Amino acid sequence: MVGRLLIVITAIAVSCGGAGSPLAPATSASAVAASSAPTATPVTTPAQAATPAPTARPIAAVLERIDLAKLNDHMTALASFGSRDVRHPSHAKAVAYLKEQLGVIPGIVMQSHRAAYNGIPLENIFAIVDPLTPPGPTGWVMICAHYDSISNRSPGWNPATSAAPGADDNGTGTAALLEYARLLAQERASLKQRVVLAFFDGEELFFKGSAAYLGSLPEPKPYAAVINIDMVGFNPLADRLDLIWYTNGSAGLRDRMIAANDRYQIGVSPLMPQLATSGATILDAAPFGLAGIPSVAVVQRYGENDATFPGNYTFHTVNDTADKITNKRLWLKATKLTLATALELAR
Repeated sequence: MVGRLLIVITAIAVSCGGAGSPLAPATSASAVAASSAPTATPVTTPAQAATPAPTARPIAAVLERIDLAKLNDHMTALASFGSRDVRHPSHAKAVAYLKEQLGVIPGIVMQSHRAAYNGIPLENIFAIVDPLTPPGPTGWVMICAHYDSISNRSPGWNPATSAAPGADDNGTGTAALLEYARLLAQERASLKQRVVLAFFDGEELFFKGSAAYLGSLPEPKPYAAVINIDMVGFNPLADRLDLIWYTNGSAGLRDRMIAANDRYQIGVSPLMPQLATSGATILDAAPFGLAGIPSVAVVQRYGENDATFPGNYTFHTVNDTADKITNKRLWLKATKLTLATALELAR
């Protein structure tokens, strides 16, 4: 099964036309502007560096700095555009919003990776947080979320005209990445590895954006770990998260996240590891995990409903609106768990 899925992912990467690594080492806006990678479209960022903490904050202290109000503001803004479907005109509003929000955070570098699928343009947006000492070419840590949306479960759906607010799927994960950018820019002095915050496009078309980016990477692949956060704001029954993993190469990262939940007393319960056994697992961690990069996805539920999850019947519909994000406690816990694990790896 894994062999067949790898063939599918390779074909997807080729069809998307990704070429060349878009994340050349860079620590300033001027360095980004000098990049000549053919698929990278640099975005200007403030030249001044963020003021790092004089000493490394304990990870538990960093987690307490996550601002739920900021998360909610970002999610609400993303959902307000009406649709982020790649075929909808309002998709451009989401791109502009992400670049605007990232552009005012000093100490990070923005880059874009452009691809296409069946003539549909895709734009992956990256916020790069480097340690104060230039990082090596490998050992990078990625946290990713898709920012596109879809409403193909609504009757009469038209991708170019229908609403697809995507508050839970995946405004919650995208908002978390924006909050990570703010916090990690202040923690650069404590980092030993590059952290890449990847806002992927085209996930709703079966992870086309992330697969195209994976296909653009040189060998050896620069990433030591990929953590994907996707749909984490709904569950009226329990503060449940599923950890989706792909091969035995991801088992160590899976176990690290389980340990972090206990170590930092985050309180996700139950935290359920699930081995993805088919290509139906449409999550951006999938192409990386199946390519042998340790990868996990954090999601409120991926599978059948049970006693700890009643089912979210609004996702992929016009009703996935901001008011449906009713378990903000779970959202905050998912945000903490992902950041805690990434910080452990990057430090």
